[in-house]
Amino acid sequence: MTDARLLPSNGRVAHVSLEGQVEANSFVPGRTQMVQQPMVNLMDKPRGRRVSQLMFGERFLVLDTNDGVAFGQTERDGYVGYVLASALVEPAEPTHWVTAPATHLYPKASIKAPPDVSIYFGSQVHVRAEREDFLRIQTGHFVPRSHLKPITARFGDYVGVADLFLGTPYLWGGINRWGIDCSGLVQTALLACGVPCPRDSDQQQAELGRELQFGEPLRRGDLVFWKGHVGIMANERMLLHANAFHMSVAYEPLRDAAARIEAAGDGTISARRRMMIG
Repeated sequence: MTDARLLPSNGRVAHVSLEGQVEANSFVPGRTQMVQQPMVNLMDKPRGRRVSQLMFGERFLVLDTNDGVAFGQTERDGYVGYVLASALVEPAEPTHWVTAPATHLYPKASIKAPPDVSIYFGSQVHVRAEREDFLRIQTGHFVPRSHLKPITARFGDYVGVADLFLGTPYLWGGINRWGIDCSGLVQTALLACGVPCPRDSDQQQAELGRELQFGEPLRRGDLVFWKGHVGIMANERMLLHANAFHMSVAYEPLRDAAARIEAAGDGTISARRRMMIG
């Protein structure tokens, strides 16, 4: 494995599976922990640049903790990085996940109770009790029943999932309704449909679907790539993408997006790929 983004090693510590393959002071199996705040940044170095995020209920294999920062690897996509150790707790087995763009955590089973915090689409929870229109989760909070689905439930249309994020602010490294980037939108939509998906656009271009042949027309669900960018075709001409031009998830004619991106010096379309789903 040569992609440093997926290599659970930082020179100080490495996963036991890498012994004999990389240099490190120690090799450890790690321990799985869980995020218990709405989101936490995954950073490229301790308190460094955000490269992705983990959401409430997500699992993180911790290999090392130093000065309040944990180094490890995400369960979702194998991405390696650093998170604040204070965001992590012992894991609870997930029973449900959030299928609304966002939901509130209420201190009691009442829509009139002031919520303590919000969590976002894709967050995982352990339901401990049911009370009419609410489900009580591991933190003791209540979540509207309609915002949760069993952990095995999946959507059938990833374009429709991506559309749930229309208007979400653009955020480099973001993966949720609070803020999302282009590859985060693609990954979130595909994972919601049970389709494995890597985190970054270059990884997605290399691994997802099949390349369209020259002259083969685009259709709903096709992925269009540029260097460092990706969008989803909503139909044969409209692109749905998280982008820094609109600073949000937006619809845009592909022709206009391609012309604008090329004029900005970011090149022409590098690939058009079709997902083989269903």
